Order: sequence, then structure tokens, then C-alpha cells
Amino acid sequence: MSSHEISVTVNGAAASGTVESRRSLADFLRRELGLVGVHFGCEQGACGACTVLLDGASVRSCIMFAVQADGADIQTVESLAPGAEMHPLQEAFRRHQGLQCGFCTPGMLLRSLELISDNPNLTAEEAREGISSNMCRCTGYQYIVDAVLDAAAEMRAEED
Repeated sequence: MSSHEISVTVNGAAASGTVESRRSLADFLRRELGLVGVHFGCEQGACGACTVLLDGASVRSCIMFAVQADGADIQTVESLAPGAEMHPLQEAFRRHQGLQCGFCTPGMLLRSLELISDNPNLTAEEAREGISSNMCRCTGYQYIVDAVLDAAAEMRAEED
């Protein structure tokens, strides 16, 4: 199996490594860089537990090869609250009980962050449609939609 050197920026810091051609981005992030917020769910790209932001767009890191991310800017859930204070989106998920068991939460947070970044004034229907690509077996999604809308409003207020 051939190996490749890759260099990426992860959560604002430069990272590099040697990866086999077939190694998934999720595996590289979790096992090589210790970013355990990247969850393995279905490992087929269907559930969204492994979602990360790659150059600002959500991707399923379990079905993307690490070599495909060479030169990219990657954001994982660990970037949301590097200190003691939670990101407004995390706080809204807590406040609205949108995290339940927590397994889908990292991917759901990053997908929601992308939605809010793309449209800070999204509607409930747009939020619901946007998160539908990520599976949650606990909340029934309404709490998550409420959290996304609340966080969007708070983030808009912070910008003003």
C-alpha cells in the first residue's frame, strides 16, 4: 500500500503525517491527532457522526480519504470551545436539550454551524432540512432545531 505525506490545518494549527492511500480522514483525525470528537458511526457516510468542516463545508470524514484533505483547513468539534467557555451553539444545544446521548452531537454541531454561517437568518424549516443529513436517534430533532434557531439569533446579536 502506498503512503503519502499530507499537511493540513486542523482547528487553526498545522498538522502533518504519513497516511496510507486508503486511510480515512476520520481515522487520521481521531487516531493520529487525538481528536476524539470525530465519531465513527455507520462508517458508510449515512449517519453524519463523523462530520467535520473542510474549508468551511461539512463532509463525512469516514468516507473521505485523508490524502484528499491535503492542504485543507479542517474544523472539528474541538475547535468550538478551545477554552472553558462554550460556543453559543453548544450552549444552545445544552439549554434546549438537543444533545441527549451526545453521540451525534459533534457532527450535528458542525453541520449546524455551517448552516448558520451560510444563512444567519434561517427558518425552522431550513434548519430542519439542513440537519436532516445527520441522524439522531434520541431527540426527535425538534430540540435540535430549537437550539439551532436560538444559537443563530444569539450569534447575530453578537455581531451587532
